[in-house]
Amino acid sequence: MSLIWTTGGSYRRVGYSSESELESAILEVQAQLFGPDRIYLNIKKKIGAKGGLRNVPDGYLLDLSGRKPRLYVVENELAAHDPLRHIAVQILEFSLSFEMDARAVKTVLFNALQERADARDRCERYAASHQFRNLDHLLEYLVYEAPFAALVIIDELPENLENVLARKFQFGVEVLELARYQNHGGQNCYRFEPFLADLSEDATTASLDEEEDQGRLDASEVDTVVVPAREEGFRDVFLGENRWYAIRIHGTMRPQIKYIAGYQVAPVSAITHVAPVKSIEPWRDTDKFVVNFSEPAREIGPIGLVKGGRVRALQNLRYTTRDKLIAAKTLEDIW
Repeated sequence: MSLIWTTGGSYRRVGYSSESELESAILEVQAQLFGPDRIYLNIKKKIGAKGGLRNVPDGYLLDLSGRKPRLYVVENELAAHDPLRHIAVQILEFSLSFEMDARAVKTVLFNALQERADARDRCERYAASHQFRNLDHLLEYLVYEAPFAALVIIDELPENLENVLARKFQFGVEVLELARYQNHGGQNCYRFEPFLADLSEDATTASLDEEEDQGRLDASEVDTVVVPAREEGFRDVFLGENRWYAIRIHGTMRPQIKYIAGYQVAPVSAITHVAPVKSIEPWRDTDKFVVNFSEPAREIGPIGLVKGGRVRALQNLRYTTRDKLIAAKTLEDIW
C-alpha cells in the first residue's frame, strides 16, 4: 500500500468511490493541477448532431497560457472501470461529436462562461491582448481552428494506457493521474503532476514584460525535442541506429514534433547534432516512445552549456523550435 508520511501523521492511498468524488477532487485542486493560465469548466452538456453520435464530455479545459489558445475536451475516469477500452471509445466519440457539431460545443462554452464572470473576464482580457476581436472570436478559433485535443484525468494510471491511446489516435491526448491519500482523521491530500508541468518551464511561463513575452517560446510553436545522451548511447543509437528510444513525450506535442536534437552530457555538455523525425511510435509495452529519424543526424554548433549560466545541464528531454536551435550559440539562447 502506498503511504505518505509527514510529521503530522501518515496518509494512505485511498480510491474514489465514484467519478463524482474524483470530480470533486479535481475542483478542489484545480488551481494547482492546471496552473494559473488555464480555466477548467466543469460542465456536462450533450454534444453531437441530432440523429447521429451524441455524448457528454465531463468538462473542458481552456488553455490561455500561450500566444495561441487551446481547448481540451476532458474525460474523468476511474481505473476500476476498464479504462483501456472505455477511455479510447469515449475519446473517439468526443472527437466525432466535436467534428459533426462544433457549433454546439461553442454554445456550451459560451453559456458556461456567462455563468462564471471571473472566467469570462479572463477570456475577454486574453482575447483583447491576443488579437481576437472579442470573446465570440476567441471561441470560434478554439472550436474551429485549434487542433482537437483531449485530456484524461484518472485516479490511477494503468500500465500501457498512454501507449494504447498513442496507437489509436493521431491527435493529442494528455493523461493526468490524480491520486488521493487520507489520514486517520479523514483529511485528504493529493499527489499529481501538474498539467504540462515540464513544458511550462520551457514554453508557457507567463511574463509581465512585453519584450520578454514576444521572445518567449509558445507551446503551439514547438517542433523540436532535445534529448540528453551519454557517449556510448549517443554513438551507438543516436548516430548508429538513427533513432532514440524510451523517452516520454507529451501527447499534445507528439503530432507537431519534426526534429530531434542530441545533447551530449559532460564532458561535451553541448547540443551537437540534429535530425528530422520520420515517426514517433510507442516503445515496446511501455508508456514511452521511440523517435525514428528520416535521415542520419547532422552536426550543428556545438551549442554549449555556459558555466555558471542560467540554463543548467540537461538531465531530461526539453522542447524548443528548430529556428531557435539553428540560431543559437549557447543553451542560454534557446531557454
